[in-house]
Parts: sequence; C-alpha cells; structure tokens
Amino acid sequence: LCYNQAGRMPREIICLQVGQCGNQVGSEFWRTLCAEHGIRKDGTLEDYTLQGGDRKDVFFYQADDEQYIPRAVLLDLEPRVINSIQTSDIRNLFNPENIYISKEGGGAGNNWASGYTQGEAVQETLLDMIDREAEYCDSLEGFTLCHSIAGGTGSGMGSYLLEMLADKYGRKLIQTYSIFPNQSESSDVVVQPYNSLLTLKRLALHADAVVVLDNTALDRIAVERLHIATPTFTQINSLVATVMAASTTTLRYPGYMNNDLVGLIASLIPTPRCHFLMSGYTPLSLPGDNQGVNAVASTVRKTTVLDVMRRLLQPKNIMVSEHARKRDRENSRYISILNIIQGDVDPSQVHKSLQRIRERKAAHFIEWGPASIQVALSKKSPYVNNGHRVSGLMLANNTSIRHLFNKVLRDYDKLMGVKQERQAFLEPYKQFHMFRAGDALSLEEFADAREVVADLSAEYEACEHPDYIERSGDHRAPGVS
Repeated sequence: LCYNQAGRMPREIICLQVGQCGNQVGSEFWRTLCAEHGIRKDGTLEDYTLQGGDRKDVFFYQADDEQYIPRAVLLDLEPRVINSIQTSDIRNLFNPENIYISKEGGGAGNNWASGYTQGEAVQETLLDMIDREAEYCDSLEGFTLCHSIAGGTGSGMGSYLLEMLADKYGRKLIQTYSIFPNQSESSDVVVQPYNSLLTLKRLALHADAVVVLDNTALDRIAVERLHIATPTFTQINSLVATVMAASTTTLRYPGYMNNDLVGLIASLIPTPRCHFLMSGYTPLSLPGDNQGVNAVASTVRKTTVLDVMRRLLQPKNIMVSEHARKRDRENSRYISILNIIQGDVDPSQVHKSLQRIRERKAAHFIEWGPASIQVALSKKSPYVNNGHRVSGLMLANNTSIRHLFNKVLRDYDKLMGVKQERQAFLEPYKQFHMFRAGDALSLEEFADAREVVADLSAEYEACEHPDYIERSGDHRAPGVS
C-alpha cells in the first residue's frame, strides 16, 4: 500500500461528468491530470516518468495491462460530445463500460425535468457503473460531479445523480464543479432560470462543497487577463480544468496538510449550509492544442508568494461575477480562504506575505470566526513547466456569493411571477410527472426550490452580521449537507 508522508493511505475519488458542458470540461481535466502525472493519452506511462512522489491512484487505477484508467463515469443524453471524445487524442483513456449515452440520443432539450426523468429511468444502469467504480477503490473518499446548471442534462440528470448519491453513498463526500450560465449575454435557452433554480436546490441540499464557476466571470477573465478577443468554449473549459486540477494538487502531490478531500473541505466550510465556494487562479495561461497552437501565455513576468497571494484577492481574478451594488459589496465578508501555493516556496515567505496582507487589510473576514488565510504548500508536477516559479489557487467562502443566487431568483421571478401569476414557458415541464397534479400543472416543486435558494441567500447574508452564532441558535434549521 502506498502511504504518503503523513502515513495515510490514498483516498480515491470518482469523477462523474454529466452533459455537454460536464464532458467537455471533464476531458480537459483528464488531459491536465495525464500531463501532470506523466501519463500518455492512451493511459501508459511516459518513459521519463519517475516512480514515487505523486499519488496517481487518487484519480486513476491500473488495468491488468498496467494502463492507467481514470476513475471517471461519462454520462450524456445525446451523443455528440462523447462521440467527439471517443474520436479524440484521449479516445483510449477511459473505460468503455463507464460511458453512458441515451439510446434515444435526443438529449434533454434544455429541460431540467427531461434530464431528471431520463436519469431516473436508467437508475440501475447508472448505479451499476458507479458501484463497479467504487468496488475498484480500497478507500473511496467521495465523488466529484462536473456539470452545468442551466441546460437540461447537466442540470436535470446531475440533480438526479446528487439525490441518488446522497441516498446510496450518504457517508461519502460529494463535491461539485458547477458551471453557472453567462449572465451578460441573452441566452437562447429561455427556461434557463427554471433549470438553474431547480439544480441549485439539489446543490444546496445534497452536495458537501460546490465550487462555483461562473461563465460571465470566466469570459471576462479570458478577455481582460489573457487578452483573447473572443474566447472559445475550449479556452473557457481549459480555465475550469486548471481550477479543478489545482484544487486537487494536495491530494495528488501530498504533503503534511490537506492530503484528503475532507481536510480540504472542512477548513473552508464551518457551517454546513454555506458550502458554495469561489475560486481564483494566478498566473493564468492556456496550453493550446497538441502542437501548442493557440497557446496563450500569461502576461505576468515575475512571481513571488506575496504577489500571487495579493493577486488572488483581487476581484478581477475571481471566477464568480459580482451581481451586487456597491453598498452590498462593502458588507460582504470572507468566511474562509484557502490558498494552495505551488512551486519553489520557502515557508518563511508565506508568513511574511500573510503578515503584509493582514497589515493592508486586503481581506475582510466575518467577525464570528477566525480571520485568517490558510495556506497549503503543494509540490509542482516535475513533468509540466508552466514558465512560472510560483502559482496559486484560492478557494474562498465569501458571503457575496448570495448575489449570484439572488440573480437566479430575480430571473426566475421574471418568468414565473412573484406570486406565480405569469407562469411563462412552463408547457415543456407539464409533460413530466413531478410537475403534474392529475391533468393540471403543479408548481409545488418550483415553490419549494425557490424557498430553498432564498433561505440559502438569507443564510449567507446572516453570516455578514457579528451576532450570526446567536441568531442561528435553536430556531434556525441546521441545514443538510
């Protein structure tokens, strides 16, 4: 058995990629992991790969022929994206038994109810795949779900999976990388607010940690920080894959702290209901294709620990948009911050940097908890050279995330009406059992989801007050996580 320096056995994580967005982002994530562990695109080890130092078995297992296979399940209701993966450079990487495409192949039509119902109909098939993967693990720690909240499959089928995992694997951690829709451009999916709200309810009730990745902010970062005039989906997906890979480095290249997912999450989520995390990464660059074509280099020329930690706190590097008025922004507070710093770092530099940040009051923390930035130092992969001495990822729990939820609620109310009087574009949902009461349309599921998301926003607002602990007392529901 392979133990890390802290004497612990590796804890495995199974990755579920759902829908078009989930599978596109997931394939970029696996390309990144293969590069960082010296694994070729067909799962065999590169000749130059050294033994030891990393834990490949957190996200990979070895087949009988020694090939490394991702602990991944690929799910979609229409074939286009998975077919493109199966004809790409990583076509031989995945276990073919772990790929599910609906036989009908018509997708979910951007309808949450369709995605959810189709997931429910193939529950046994999905459970068989997940159970088999779990049996390949010696000490399964949990699951990561990669999906979008606004379409049909990632939102609806993703929601069904969250409920199923919470029921069947309730003692395992569930972390998601959830892509929120671009709010700055009009969507061709008119029911996007309905899909988003229904998915947010499941993320609030059944996930232990949700890393929020907001397409509005990702587009802005690509344009302003990387100077890409018109970012492509592939480039945006690469940004998300960078965050996913960086957030797992302490699990894959272990040190003495944050060697497992529970340690990572516990340090960020002091109260179970508030488990939605923002992220930031610096310095950013994009790798391009196999020949390095379309690679985008960072404009940052010199990196120090202080510079990286200072940049991570700048709003322009955070991958969630501010849907807040100035007054509300001033009231927002950090509940917790974890910086994962990779590279050539002396711990004394970290202490000095933290002191400087504290002196400058660069981060405003809640008054009812410890006001400190936690730092995990992580080794860099010896097989990847990104051209920078130091790089950093910030995972942060910040009360301003509530403004993103409020935006979803406002968009929902525009369609439904504050008193459910409008009920626009609901006909596609009426076809599915959970939105029917006899022959009539039932709005109970929508009302329940709206209440859960409004309560979530109110909980984050309550966190901004110094007397949050007293307020939460016995009268507040403890939340489910």
